[in-house]
Amino acid sequence: MFESLSSRLDRSFKILKGEGKITEINVAETLKDVRRALLDADVNYKTAKEFTDTVKTKALGQNVLTAVKPQQLMVKIVHDELAKLMGGTATDINLKGSPSIILMAGLQGSGKTTFSGKLAKLLKSKKGKNPLLVADDIYRPAAIEQLKVLGEQIGVPVYSEEGNKNPVQIAQNAIKQAKQNGNDVVIIDTAGRLAIDEQMMQEITAVKDAVKPNEILFVVDSMTGQDAVNTAKEFNDRLNFDGVVLTKLDGDTRGGAALSIRSVVDKPIKFVGTGEKMDALDIFHPERMADRILGMGDIVSLVERAQEQYDEEEARRLQKKIAKNQFDFNDFIGQIQQIKKMGNLKDLASMIPGVGKAIKDLDIDDNAFKSIEAIIYSMTPKERSNPEILNGSRRERIAKGSGTNIQEVNKLIKQFDQTRKMMKMMTQNKGKMPKMRR
Repeated sequence: MFESLSSRLDRSFKILKGEGKITEINVAETLKDVRRALLDADVNYKTAKEFTDTVKTKALGQNVLTAVKPQQLMVKIVHDELAKLMGGTATDINLKGSPSIILMAGLQGSGKTTFSGKLAKLLKSKKGKNPLLVADDIYRPAAIEQLKVLGEQIGVPVYSEEGNKNPVQIAQNAIKQAKQNGNDVVIIDTAGRLAIDEQMMQEITAVKDAVKPNEILFVVDSMTGQDAVNTAKEFNDRLNFDGVVLTKLDGDTRGGAALSIRSVVDKPIKFVGTGEKMDALDIFHPERMADRILGMGDIVSLVERAQEQYDEEEARRLQKKIAKNQFDFNDFIGQIQQIKKMGNLKDLASMIPGVGKAIKDLDIDDNAFKSIEAIIYSMTPKERSNPEILNGSRRERIAKGSGTNIQEVNKLIKQFDQTRKMMKMMTQNKGKMPKMRR
């Protein structure tokens, strides 16, 4: 995410490295490079120019303290302006109404249907809502089927009317059913097209006028860059939507849409999709995104993801087992499953301050745990519970069963033993943790 832009901006700031003070000449040189970096990231030209002009004015107006280097000051100003460019603060979704009605808009292939499912899951699991998904795409039978599959996967009902070609009627009937069944949120997945056309706009406008949604979300594929911004402007002119959803941000190394869309349509980015899994959806925090663009990590989001998977009772159980040196492969595989639920491994690592730059050229495979899982699942229940009994012949059998070799099995068991010893040591030395951290 934003790897190319992050790298280019880092190079731009190095122009000021070693400079004793900020001058019009070195600021102009730095910002010329920053503007190029933004344009290469497919940021709107007018947005890029206004951004660098603002940064220049603020940089030249600052008296640099002796404790603050010009490079550090420039990074701070750029960070603050990036956050401001993307909206400044996070904007929550409007869930007023009984039921709350959320209307999805966007082109075909933007990820509307998948996002509808992700949003339903988020509202159900984190906000205690009882959502109803509405299949209102009358042109693509596959979209209706896809929504039904997603609904079944996340345990959310889906309303559809096979054969009905009236999207307004389908939406109205769905709201009636929601009221009867006690669904407090209705998420309407509308039809998209390969390009904007008048018929499409008239249809979604008619649905909007009929159901009067509390929230209209424009879903856009962030990988389309400036095209995403232009499409957003045309939709906003007709629908006056409330917020933007950027999908496929995990595959976008440029980031032009995220940086331009707010300034062009003056509507907040509310959510970002960061993967294919149903829980790969994040609330958009401009300040945190600015941190990540400038290689500062995003420790707050990392902690939030960890907390979502944290089970207090399970943690207490594990602590007792660790203290007694009874931590086994069943516990180990359980911890791996929790890490996998947190999301893409490279994305998680990049949230740790200073790590993003170090791993930008590394290919961290999301299947990195597969061989470890294969080895552990090739053990018998008794072996998983009692790692001490894993002798040579057992290890050979496990290697054959997991499709690995004896060296990989030995390596995993050695790492497991080291981890277990370290965990026990940390449990026994709670009072000495500050010293251990140092």
